[in-house]
Amino acid sequence: MDISIYSSFLPHHDPEASLAFYRDTLGFEVRNDVGYAGMRWITVGPAGQPGTSIVLQPPFADPGITEDERRTITEMMAKGTYAMLLLATPDLDSVFARLQASDVEVVQEPTDQPYGVRDCAIRDPAGTLIRLQERR
Repeated sequence: MDISIYSSFLPHHDPEASLAFYRDTLGFEVRNDVGYAGMRWITVGPAGQPGTSIVLQPPFADPGITEDERRTITEMMAKGTYAMLLLATPDLDSVFARLQASDVEVVQEPTDQPYGVRDCAIRDPAGTLIRLQERR
């Protein structure tokens, strides 16, 4: 089978902060920016990789979400446990230095993990945990 990942969805609670983070801090391209009914979906992706995108979406866009689910999602986003993203780079230390200089929330500095990867962790403005792994 020929299957590829085209888009993944991550929540945002502040579209402008998320846009600034993914575009200005991570250097992603903005591919689409759509508003509807007071909500906003922003599609971003790494430059040079047009077939891979992340859609930054309002977490409560699904009309079937109950008030209990809404509360749970809000709590999980605040704790940073609702979503996660794994990115890769050939030069983790220089990327981490640029991220640290841009004042992102650092969860873990670059570390050689016992399971064989070198990575670090940051959070986006919505609390999403982003692990950056060094490609070897």
